[in-house]
Amino acid sequence: MLGPRRLAAKEAKSGLWHGSVSMSLVEMEPLRWAEQQFGECELGDSRRTERAVLFAAQIAAGPDASTPAQTEHWSDLKAAYRLIDEEDVTFAALANPHWQLTRNRESGTYLILGDTTEVNFGWHRKIRGASRIGSSRGQGFLLHSGLMVEPRTRAVIGLAGQVIRHRVAAPRGENSSQKLKRDRESLLWGQLVEQIGPPPADVQFIHVFDRGADNFEVFCRVLDSRGDFVIRAAMLHRKVFRGERELTLDQRLAELPVADHQELAVSANKNQPKRIARISIRYGSVTLKAPKHRSPWLQERGTKVLDLHVVELRETRPPRGVTPLRWVLFTSLPVHSLSAALRVIEHYEQRWLIEEFHKALKTGCRAEERGYQTAARLETITALLSVTAVRLLQLRSLARTEPTRPAAEVVPKSWITMLSSLRRGKRINTVREFFRELAGLGGFLGRKHDGGPGWITTWRGYEKLQFATRALHDYRQRCG
Repeated sequence: MLGPRRLAAKEAKSGLWHGSVSMSLVEMEPLRWAEQQFGECELGDSRRTERAVLFAAQIAAGPDASTPAQTEHWSDLKAAYRLIDEEDVTFAALANPHWQLTRNRESGTYLILGDTTEVNFGWHRKIRGASRIGSSRGQGFLLHSGLMVEPRTRAVIGLAGQVIRHRVAAPRGENSSQKLKRDRESLLWGQLVEQIGPPPADVQFIHVFDRGADNFEVFCRVLDSRGDFVIRAAMLHRKVFRGERELTLDQRLAELPVADHQELAVSANKNQPKRIARISIRYGSVTLKAPKHRSPWLQERGTKVLDLHVVELRETRPPRGVTPLRWVLFTSLPVHSLSAALRVIEHYEQRWLIEEFHKALKTGCRAEERGYQTAARLETITALLSVTAVRLLQLRSLARTEPTRPAAEVVPKSWITMLSSLRRGKRINTVREFFRELAGLGGFLGRKHDGGPGWITTWRGYEKLQFATRALHDYRQRCG
């Protein structure tokens, strides 16, 4: 077997790391995947890197299991615990090679979906170094992530960057000026943008953020990084300018002509039923002035105004008792036509994928159920689990992005043979057929009204297939 660094160098030369966004870049075999993602970690000792690769492969083979169940052997478990305890083995040291691999594109446009989630380990045990979270009874930290997606295919590329923050209570009685001078939670958005940095040549990064990033400073930080943005407006009463006229954002939107009426399928949730919403679309330009109270960074930058475009999607006839759908999106992208406005809306629609990443991290990898007793150890294991959560999303979306591709080009033929046997001899030729049968092994029924398989049933089937192929391999090695 090639060592991590030799394998990384070989595959970099072959173009595997720097090719197109094809989902065939998802390495199915756990150890080879771990070597790709963690083989370049700088952990102070090459033996630690080797151990990190092995531990990541063990996690990938069973991401929802506990560390003892993942490692299986006492010697491996002790080695994993020693690795987590090393001072040089940090969240950033483990995850940075994956971030760089994700950002290292040759050409094209990519969305970076940013959002924060609370990683909450509960209140029932004492965790050294953790901060209060949730309703103030929980313990944990904030995890702010940037998930890179190819907008045309919606293929998940990876994590472009992540920032961890421990919540600190705001000082009592501080004014706006004092707040802007201290390290505050809202800085997470700008910190992530700076960590990701400018895109490579011939590449465009479009940062897609929710209302938490509706902030003049965030806009400026994205532009300074040579990126673009689509950010949902939170303050519709804010003052904007159209020429010399000052008016609220709501007033500016009201005077824009309706560019089109369309229908949009809206999924059900706890607050609304599934429905087909009739929406109107408006777009135009606005000028934002810098806020009266500015942070030291914004004062030093000296920007006084920003000329942006704004796109509004608004439901015109909502059902009784349902809050109408409304998105107001600031963007640095040029919007001079309906097609450009629709493209901005499509970019924002993909923001739900970051929520799927959080679900994969917390449910698929059970990040909040880890039993480590210090915040530093929990941060370290979260790095490994975050990259594993991306793998879960990629496995799920592979059948959607390349459904007709021959399965034998993506997964080992032995897997296809084993899966066919476990599924009572069903023929498996394409990627779509492979993943539907894989999800069927994990409990997906495949009825007409079921839609496509989700990542949970896909992953359960994958675990069963891995167990069966491993058992057969061990049997053949023992029995000849």
